This record gives sequence, structure tokens and C-alpha cells, in this order.
Amino acid sequence: MKKITLLFLLLNVSILFAQKEISGVVKDNSGAGLPGVNIVEKGTNNGVSTNIDGAYKIKVKEGATLVFSYIGFSKVEKAATGSTVNVVLSEEGGQALDEIVVTGTRTAPRSNTTSALPIDVISSKDLTSTGQATFDKALQYKIPSFNTVQTPVNDATSLLDPYEIRNMGPSRTLILINGKRKNLSSLLYVQTSPGRGETGADISAIPTDAIERVEILRDGASAQYGSDAIAGVMNIILKKSTNGGSVTVRSGMTSEGDGEMLGVSLNNGSTVGDKGFVNYTVDFSKVNQSNRPGTVDAAGEAGDFGASLSDVQAFLAKHPDAGNINGSPETAAAKFLVNGGKELSETSQLYYNAAYVYKKVNSFANYRTPYWRTLSDYPYLKDFFGDGTPASYQGYVPTFEGDLNDYNGTFGYKSTKNDWNTDASITVGGNTQTYSVNNSHNRSDIQDENGNNVYLENSPISFKPGGTAFNHIVGNLDISKVLSDKISIGFGSEMRTETFEVIEGDKASWDGIGADSFAGNRPENSGKWNRYNLGAYLDVAYDVTKDFLINGTIRYEDYSDFGGATVWKISSRYKFADDKITLRGSVSTGFRAPTLHQIYTQKSQYSFVPGQGIQVSGLINNSSPQARILGIPKLDAEKSTNITVGIGAKPSRNFNFTVDYYNIKVADRIVLGDKVETQFGTVAWFENSFDSRTSGLDFVANYTNIELGTGKLAFNLSGNVTIQNERISPVKSNNFSPTLDALMFTSRPDTKWILGANYEIGKFGFSLNNTYFGKTTFKQDGLDSNLRTEFTPKIVTDLGVSFSATEKLTFSFNANNLLNVLPEWKFKAENAAGAALLADAAQVKNQSNLITFNQRYSRMTYDGFHFSQLGTMFNLSMNYKF
Repeated sequence: MKKITLLFLLLNVSILFAQKEISGVVKDNSGAGLPGVNIVEKGTNNGVSTNIDGAYKIKVKEGATLVFSYIGFSKVEKAATGSTVNVVLSEEGGQALDEIVVTGTRTAPRSNTTSALPIDVISSKDLTSTGQATFDKALQYKIPSFNTVQTPVNDATSLLDPYEIRNMGPSRTLILINGKRKNLSSLLYVQTSPGRGETGADISAIPTDAIERVEILRDGASAQYGSDAIAGVMNIILKKSTNGGSVTVRSGMTSEGDGEMLGVSLNNGSTVGDKGFVNYTVDFSKVNQSNRPGTVDAAGEAGDFGASLSDVQAFLAKHPDAGNINGSPETAAAKFLVNGGKELSETSQLYYNAAYVYKKVNSFANYRTPYWRTLSDYPYLKDFFGDGTPASYQGYVPTFEGDLNDYNGTFGYKSTKNDWNTDASITVGGNTQTYSVNNSHNRSDIQDENGNNVYLENSPISFKPGGTAFNHIVGNLDISKVLSDKISIGFGSEMRTETFEVIEGDKASWDGIGADSFAGNRPENSGKWNRYNLGAYLDVAYDVTKDFLINGTIRYEDYSDFGGATVWKISSRYKFADDKITLRGSVSTGFRAPTLHQIYTQKSQYSFVPGQGIQVSGLINNSSPQARILGIPKLDAEKSTNITVGIGAKPSRNFNFTVDYYNIKVADRIVLGDKVETQFGTVAWFENSFDSRTSGLDFVANYTNIELGTGKLAFNLSGNVTIQNERISPVKSNNFSPTLDALMFTSRPDTKWILGANYEIGKFGFSLNNTYFGKTTFKQDGLDSNLRTEFTPKIVTDLGVSFSATEKLTFSFNANNLLNVLPEWKFKAENAAGAALLADAAQVKNQSNLITFNQRYSRMTYDGFHFSQLGTMFNLSMNYKF
């Protein structure tokens, strides 16, 4: 009897834990296999992805349910009955709260509802529906916590507009491509505008048509990914389909008739042999210049340049904008990207991706009017920029031309053995920017050994000021395993080497005061610098129950130039009410190493000084002899503490929302300070200057599949509210002015909301998007201390219409900023003295002249603004599917 009972118990245990293998194929409505579909055994971390043919194999328990999910397609659940389960997914588009994400954890991927972290998922369809010409501008109108805008003064910044998440600067958001670190740009922002003193990756260089989806982790993640991931992580997932390629032709222009855009993009894929695939994108585009200058004030000009009012008025009568060209530069770009892989066996594969981008930008410095650069000071200018007669000289406008080359590539190997997942890869990437200045001169009074002028009347008018370059090589080894239904672990290491170069300019560009408008890199400031770092991490996820998750990560990094850092992260999630409500939170520490750009950049810079026009000042680096004499310490890493608490809810299949609170403290924040008078002239430098705190709320809600007639309607509302963004400790030196304080903390909208609606009926699709840009505040250099400048909150409305003429041919029309809403600003009094000043019209005019360079930049001031000043943009595109 005992033997029979024991046999019965063993039989029941074996049934309970028995596993069987399920295989099948996942296809779309056209019958084509879908690669990369996520298949998860419901209620567990057990999951696989389909191969290039849409095929999969998975071992599951008896009675299991399989969940099939793929970005842009409706989720499907199927009972694992029999040995074969084939599925057809229907395309619906839009963000779903329960999509599988791979960002934010080093263990098994999870869905948004089961992740302990706030993650936005933006599909390719979401990006293209904005009608924006570049990836970064598309994100501006899809993600409330993401901000980017062109700077008023272009020069080198025209190659890459600064962007940021949660108003924390571009340096504190880590960019990944297919989970691997993308290289930084070589550009260091030094103008007095948002992003000053920072650098970031060039995300505008990534062709939108190559992107399958974007996962944006709105939480600190230094423990998982290393330096820079303080504000968050953006993981760009590339397309891998082998069918359904298309070509898109885009065109557009502003309502002012400028900024004409023409582009063509090809995305296609193919199988390679029996088990390989490749997906590739080629994108060419050209955008013409847009110009939005103000009407220049004659009295302000006469005062600044010491010119007679009558001479100024005579010139401005012919040229009310003083010849200035400011708006958006002419840009041409060629982008190439490839993503591929090959299955070596059922348990191993090779993968790769590579991209190359070339960008050419033409912009202009401020126009040098004839009363600014006068013939009495420089009589030869009538020969340089006229026909030799004084009357022919009407001033000149120096050009700024930039050439950008950006590349990145990854090659890796994945394998699974005894349920251990191994991923080994090497990533390379680089960015080079070189500059040209034309229609200018070197006005330095320097003589050769014979007493002849080297420059002045003998100056060239074309210069090569040099440039900058950055590259990195990254090696990664990541290992993970689902140990049981409750425990998953991941561990790995990373080695990275970085090189930064300042490229020397030709002598005429830097000798003396250098080329007028943009001085070149001097030999003593040029060179090449390198460092390396090693990192290792351990990540453990513990499902206490099927509803309660705890995740912990620890990481150690060691840098060759400033030492080591240990950081950690603990996150948790609790689900209840039938998985309809999720509570989540995390606490973490992080760090950001000073970039090589910040450590070694040293240069002369032309910049606007209120009441004095354009002046030359300097930037000295922390490793220079000058820094040692001035007692400036070397840079150390920033340290951060992040707290995030949120709730996610899915009351019904079609409605979901999330609310997350974040609090980020950054200690020893690296800042490019204000200019200070020293024995070396007027200079600025970087410093670990103070501590700051940023806190706020993120909100995301979606309501989809609303039946309206024969069509379907969807709404989405998302917002970001900044509660606190300020310095919380004394400044370590005296070179952090109110101007820089405002640029760092209040120059981006204090709140931003996006309300969108999409309606699809028959062959038509309609989208209406309203973006609310909240208040921004500036304290421009030269502005009276009793005043501040506020940009008024505005709503920008975008309309999109698409028409599917056939199954293969689609036309799309976008009217971005449909109502032609433009930035507006006004002075605000800080106190009674400020109110008295604003009551005096003459004083108000003087203050306005000071911050707009006598109204040249009347729409946006000289420091920046909160959204594009170009007004309405019309775009028309045609997409043809193969």
C-alpha cells in the first residue's frame, strides 16, 4: 500500500512539473513571418523571441498560456495545447502598456506592467506620424520630459541641437542602440544657451525609418549601464524585418516660404542564406535655410558701436534687419544604417549593426555692418567686400560651415547553454566635426620680419579653424539566467576606451585674435587625449510572489583618470486587482564621469556682450598651467541619488495610465562657469561647482479602440511637471551668475503636456496633436538684476492626414504648428525696483536691446526660447511598400 501511495505522489509531482516543447510560427496579416516577436509563458519570466522566419520554440509547463507581443501589433494570448501553436498578429500601432521591454534590467525582459521602472515605448509609426524631419524633433512632440530646440546663435551648435530629459542637460541621458552604448558627439556646447557646458550623442543622425521602436527609461540607471544614466536611458531598437520594405519621399516648407525640405528614404530587408537576415536604411535629405531676424533699433546700434545715428539710420533704411541671418541653417545629410544577424544553431547567433552619417551645415555669424567694422579702422574692407570704392562697402557676413561625420557599429555573439544566456559584443563609434569660415578676415595688427602686415589688408578671407573628434571602443560581456520561477540573475562587465581630439586650425584662423567671428584652435590648445574604464555589475530579480517583485543591482567602475565609483539600485513592483494596478518604485545611486571634452577643451571664443557687441573671451581647461596658477581643481565625477515612485493601472483592455514621481539629487555637478577677469584675460572654466535637486511628475494615459462609426478613435495624454529644479548648496567659486543659473534650471518648460487623438477610418488616418509648452525663465547677461525674462506658455497644434491609395501606396500630409503660434516673452519685475523700471518705456527699450542685440533676436532673445520660432511647417510625403 505504501508503495502504491508513493508511486501516486511521484506521478502527481511529475505531472505538476512536467514541461513540454511548443513550437510554431508568428505571422502578420499578409502572411509574412514576424521576427523578434516576444513569446512569454504567462505568469513567469520564461520567454523567447521568434527568429527571422517568425518561428519559435519554447518549453512550458502543462496547461500554460503563451503571450505573444510585438510593438505596433495587438497582443495575443494562446493556450499551449498540443505541440504547435501558430499565431497571426494584427497591426494596430500606438503604445501599449503591456509591451515587452528590454531596457532597465539585466535579467529577463518584462512587460511595462511587470517592470518596476517607468518606461515609454514609442513605435516607428508614432515617430513618423509627427511629420518632423529628424528623430530628435519627433521625440520633442511625443515625450513630455524630452526637450530640444535650435539655439539662436548657430555656428558649431547648428550641427547638433542640445536635448535633455527632465531638464537635466544632454550629458545625463545615456543613448543606446540595440542595447549598446552610442558614442558621444565631439561637440562641446559653449554658447550662452541651454545645454551650456554639456555634450551628448547625436540622435538627430539616426534615420527614423530604421527605427522599430524607442524605449525611454525615465529613471536613473548607472548601476545597470554605467556613467551618464542619471536622468534616464534611451534605447533605440532597430528594425529587423526581412520583408515589407518601402521607399518614402518627403517634402515641405514653412508658411513663410523658406526652409524648403526634400528627402528620400529607403528601408528594406532580406534573408541571408537559410538563417540570416539583414535590414538596411538609406536616407538623403536637404533642408534650406529659414530666416527670422528682427527689426534692428538704430539708437541701440549707435550707442553700442559709437556710430553716428544718421549713418546707422541710413543703413537700416535699406536693411532693417541689419543684414542678419538667424533662424535655422541650411542642412544636407546622408544617412546609412544596417542591422542584421545569423543563427548559427538553435542556441546561438551572430548579430551586427552599423551606421554612418554625413551632415553638412551652412550658417552665418552676425552681420558686420559698415558702422561696426568701419573703413576708418579697416580701409581695405572696401576691396575685400566691395569694388574698391567707399560707397560700395556695405559690411559683410562671415559664414560658418560645418562638416560632421558620425559612425557606430556593433558585432556580437549570443548563445544559450544549460539555460545560461551569454551575450558578448564589441562596439565602436566616433564623431568628427570640422569647420570652415568664409567671407571674413583676420584683423590682427601683426608684422613680419620686414615690417609688413601679415593680416589686415593681406589677410585671407577663407579659414579652416579646425574642429573636434571623439571615438570610443566598448567591449561587453553579459550573462543571465532564469534560475527558477522566482529568481533571475544577470552579471557582466564592460571595458571602454575613449579618445578626444582638438584639431588644430590653420594659422590665419587663430593667429592674433583669429578669424573674425570664429577663431581657430591654437596649436597649444590642440591635441589628442585618451582614457579607459572597466566596469562590472551584478543584477538579481526576485519574484517573491507572482505579484511582488524585488530587483537589485550593484556596479563598480574604475576610470584611468579619476578613480573608481560603486553604485547600486533597488527597485520593486507590486501588482493587484487582477494585474490591473501596479505599484512600483526604485532607489538608486549613480555617477557621471566628466567627459574628455570638459577636461581638455581650451579655446578662444567670440560671444555677445550686452552693450559691447561681439567680444573675444577664453575657456581654460582644468589640466592647464593656467588652471594650476588660478588654483582651479581637477574635475571629479558627479554623484547622484534617484528616487522614483509610481503607479500604473489598466482598468480595461483599451485604457491605461501611469503616474510617476521622481527626485534626483546630483552632488558635485560639473558646470562651465561664467567669465572672470584674471591675469590671463577674461576666461571661464569647468568646476564641480555645487549640488542640485530635480523633482517632478510624469503622467501617461492611453484610451484606444473606441468605436466611432466604422472607424476607430484613440486618445493619449501625457505630461511632465517640474516641481523642483534648483541649486541646493553654495557655489564653490564666484563664477556662476544668475544668467547661468537660469540657463541650467529654468530655460526649459516647467511643465509640458501632449494631448493627441488618432482616428482611422477606411483608407484614411487622422491625427491631431496639441503640445503645451509651459513657462521658461531667463536672466540674460546684461539684464538688470531687478528683472527676469519669461516666455509665455503656448499650445502648438499639429495636424496629420494619411490616405492609403492602395495596399502599397500611402500619402501623408502634416501641418505642424497649424495655427502659426510663435514664442513670446516679456519682462517680469523681481521687486519694487524692477516694477519702477518697467514703468519707464525708455528703460524697457534699453533692457530689450541689451538681451536681443538691438532686436536682431527679438523673437527669442540671445539666450534661447522654449519651442521653434519658425511657425507653421507644411510636409507632404509618399510611401510606397514593396
